[in-house]
Amino acid sequence: MESTEQKLVILENEYIPELVYSNLPGVLRNLTDAFSQRERDIVLLSSLGVLSCCIPNVFGVYDGDRIYPNLFVLIVAPPASGKGTMNFSKILIKKIHGKILDDSKLSYSICQEQKKKDKEKNSGDCPQLELKIIPANISTAEMYAYLNVSKNGVLIMESEADTLSNMLKNDWSNYSDLLRKAFHHESVSLSRQIDNRYLEIDEPKVSLVISGTPDQLQPLIKSKENGLFSRFMMYSFDEISGFKDVFAAKAYNYSSLFETAGNAVYSLYGKLFHLKHELPFRLTDNQHKRFLKDFTFIHEDILKNHSHSVIPNLNRHALMMFRLCMILTVLRNESNIVNESELVCSNRDFITALKIIKVVLKHAIINHNSLNDGGLSDLDEEILFSLKQGFTRKEAIEAGKKHSIPQRTIDDKLKQWQKRKAIKKVEQGKYKRL
Repeated sequence: MESTEQKLVILENEYIPELVYSNLPGVLRNLTDAFSQRERDIVLLSSLGVLSCCIPNVFGVYDGDRIYPNLFVLIVAPPASGKGTMNFSKILIKKIHGKILDDSKLSYSICQEQKKKDKEKNSGDCPQLELKIIPANISTAEMYAYLNVSKNGVLIMESEADTLSNMLKNDWSNYSDLLRKAFHHESVSLSRQIDNRYLEIDEPKVSLVISGTPDQLQPLIKSKENGLFSRFMMYSFDEISGFKDVFAAKAYNYSSLFETAGNAVYSLYGKLFHLKHELPFRLTDNQHKRFLKDFTFIHEDILKNHSHSVIPNLNRHALMMFRLCMILTVLRNESNIVNESELVCSNRDFITALKIIKVVLKHAIINHNSLNDGGLSDLDEEILFSLKQGFTRKEAIEAGKKHSIPQRTIDDKLKQWQKRKAIKKVEQGKYKRL
């Protein structure tokens, strides 16, 4: 494997290297060959994000935990910059989504018919509809419900980041905590007294593919301290694309190109879905050494030349690289995957994933440096959203006690939240969340 180390001192919104494209598995290479420059990078990253939700029954072990392929991808660019090509990637999962939805509707219909025939004996609830693609504009309760019935994960894909950020502002739809935990497949639970329901999801699997303008970034991420930021594989640029030939022959072929690839992905999904046992993935011993060497070098480079607050981004990008290796290896072995007892990453796919992750890490650091610190930390957000829309100082102090935060600190936080326009003071001792 190559041994050259790439410093991060000089930062720019660079392209993904040409060598990556020449070494992609066939499905991805066929898709990206039809595009160039920024559009090609967007197609690759968004396709990887979508495909991360199309690989059931494959796992790896990372830092002692079972890890699945799911990625969070965020494309940040001005209007009219070509980021709309991201939407073609949704076609890759469309047939899988349709199959899951149709099967779910059929099961629901059969259950409803049975309930009509025998109301007394069959009084239980019919199964909830299962989806593969879910919208961002849903409530927290709905998000939990969909995850609860979706063993193999869900995809949230939105071309306007505002759709997601607007949801995270509300009491009933602030599922930011769920997203942060789902990135690491941490167990999540929801208890609702209104219908006496309790849901516990042991290994939530969520993939995110989002695009937006630079102005939409801050409302979504809120601050550098917000853990959602470091979980995104981010790609950004500020060039405006020229007026392209919308009547060019190749423009007619994009949808059919992705539909053909979608058929291959559907076939792969079916093979993996019907595996009797989960398929383990691993790196080789030499790849372990290279992985540790490169990320140790980058870690030291960041400590020397950048803010220490970038380190969470580095740590999670290392995990993203492991997931990229998993996705590329599955695609590379698609034809014979049902006969494999385990999947081992090739040096080709390892280097490809490493080159991609070094580029998107640079993009993440650039965006990290552009964000202001006006938002709330994860802990502040958790405390604030545990309170009602309108709350009192006393209620805030009680919420703080649950996190062992003293009264004086909560009073300071109330002042900080007002300055950051997260809340406003209605009257003495009473506040409203904005």
